[in-house]
Parts: sequence; C-alpha cells; structure tokens
Amino acid sequence: MRRSFVAIACAALLSVTALPAAAAGKTDPRQAAMDTAVAAGIPGMVAVADGFRGVSGVADITRPGKPTASGRWRIASVSKVFVATLVLQLVAEKRVGLDEPVQRYLPGLLPYPEPITVRQVLQHTSGLPRDLLPEDSWATGPEIDTERFEHFDSDDEIRLSTSKQPLQFKPGTSWAYSNTGYNVLALLVEKTTRKPLERVLAERITGPLHLRDTSLPRDFPFLIGAAARGYEQLYDAPRGLTDVTTYNYSRYYGAGGMVSSGADLNRFFEALLGGRLLPADLLAQMKKTVPAAGMEYGLGLMKLNLKELGACAEDITIWGHGGDLPGFNTLSFHDESGKNISTLATVDLTASPDASLKRQLPMVNEFCTPVIPVKAAAQAPVPSL
Repeated sequence: MRRSFVAIACAALLSVTALPAAAAGKTDPRQAAMDTAVAAGIPGMVAVADGFRGVSGVADITRPGKPTASGRWRIASVSKVFVATLVLQLVAEKRVGLDEPVQRYLPGLLPYPEPITVRQVLQHTSGLPRDLLPEDSWATGPEIDTERFEHFDSDDEIRLSTSKQPLQFKPGTSWAYSNTGYNVLALLVEKTTRKPLERVLAERITGPLHLRDTSLPRDFPFLIGAAARGYEQLYDAPRGLTDVTTYNYSRYYGAGGMVSSGADLNRFFEALLGGRLLPADLLAQMKKTVPAAGMEYGLGLMKLNLKELGACAEDITIWGHGGDLPGFNTLSFHDESGKNISTLATVDLTASPDASLKRQLPMVNEFCTPVIPVKAAAQAPVPSL
C-alpha cells in the first residue's frame, strides 16, 4: 500500500465526542463508547479491562452473532513491545549492548556506512526506512486482497527495504516510525539466541506468563479462535467490505505479526510494567522517552498524556502501544495505578474519520470521563503499521 494511502486511511485523531446521554446513563461508558463506534461504521468491537469484558456489533458480517471477548486477534504493532522486551532481556544478560551498533551483531545486513545502535532502532531514531516500497508491497486497496499469501524469510523485508531506500535521516538526529527497524530487532534476537523468534517468545514471555492465546504465526494465515473477523473497504462501491482475516503476515514478523487476546495483552503489560520481565534499570530505560508525532516514545513503548491530547481533564499518563493491520485496529494502554484496557476494532485502514475517532473512546473511558467539547489533535498519536 502506498504510504500516502496509509497516512490518509489510517489517520485517527485521539479526541473525543459526547456519547448519547440516554446510552451513557444506562450502560457502562466503555460499552456505550463501543456501541457508538459500531453505529459509526465499525463492524465489531471488543474491549477487555479489569472487571470488564465488552463486545459490540457482529463477529461476522455475513451472519448474526457478537464478537467474542475471550477471542484472539491480530495485534499488529503491539508486537513491537514483545520484541523490545526480548531485546532488553538480552541486554540484561550482556549478550547485546544498547549502545552498540546493530552491525556488530548482524554484519552485512544493512547497506549503510553510518553506525546504527540497538537503542536507536528500539526508539525509532535510527533513520531506517519505514516500510517496503510500493513496488514490493501493497500499492492499492485491491492489492491488499490479492497479495495475501506472499512468504517473506526473516531478512527479506529488511533487504528489500534497505537496498532500495536511503536512511530517512542521520541516526540519532530525529524520530520516524520504522517497521523495517523492528524486523531488524527480531532478526537480532534470532541470531543472538540461535532460535526462531516464536520459540524465544514462548520460552521467555508467553510460556512463563501463561499467555495461551499469544503467538507468532508467521506463514500460517488462519486466525484460530478469532474474537471477530476483520474487514476493509478495498474496492469501490457498490462492492462491500472485504474479509481480510486470513492473511500471511510474515513480512511483518518482528514489526507486527503476532496474535493475542485482550486478557493476554493486559497480563503481559501488567507483568512488564510491574517489573516482572525486566530489571528495574532496564525498565527505566525502556520508559525514557523522546518526542514523537504528538506523543512520546521509549524503547518500544508509547507514552500518552491524555490531558495534553485533549481527551481528559485530569493529568493522566498511560503506557502501551497501538497497532494497525488490514481489518484489525488495536489499542492496549495502561496507567501507573494498574488500570489496563485492550481494544479491538474490525475495520482499520478504511475506517471513516468519524469511526476512527469513536473506536478510541472505549480506551479513553477506562481512564477518565472524556472532555467535552472536543479538542482534536493534529495527527494520530498512534502510528499505523
């Protein structure tokens, strides 16, 4: 898909609108927010928080039936937090140096003479290209439909992306989101441990935390135990939504290829932010942020201030990540008091501006009563995959 198409189709302003008074008065505000998003055009939504599991809309537009709150979905760029955690665990074991060049561990992979450190790749300050060129990936909506089963080896996307594109800037001098960079980090994990990424994930994170719904499927295209099916408007009317649930996302294996559930995501972030996965000094490094497109970004973690974004009257800081893939929009955010929420919306790239706004409201409602009137941000705080 062309980068301009992604930017236009994925742009979602983290701002808020009033819920219908009657609905807000009768139901949980998170449920009311999901219902509002569905009314705006999202086929289905799921929200999972402590003491709350809500669904709205349908799981499958071809038949009756609500989404499943305990089901799995494609978490897209939320995968980056898992990969960053693995890298930092290797740093803790002194097998990787945060400020060492990635070229030391992956010689010959990157064609650039400039040294690029592990920290810079984690924080998106490396200057590495964001994605593949359109000629090597999606250039139109219909190509998302027709290019479902293309296989990528671990280094394919990296070599295709970097061999044809210069650095976006001198490493360490700016910030720009890079999926290519997180594929580099995934390959770093594999080369350092001499194990496939999915095995390292199982041994170090999903197994110890009993995250039974969380995996890296690579070439396996089917979504087993889906919370709901994902859709996009890939063709012009009168053709309707296209089901994009079945897909091979090996091209994004480190950047956004994982599958999980709301409960598993909350359990993972609780363990990570609670200090169970990293030593205190490295968790502090992970949370050391730089300014980044309307938010702040650490080492694989997004930091949002909901007051500064105009979403809440209170000064509330939340940590987590967002993710975007065809058919699946994920928000998984958590505050210092232990509140957790993970949400799914089943149209992502082609959601209308109104639906893109309203699918964020269930997450905001977990942390505050949204501010009215709306204060719109100028750019999406959650970069798309």
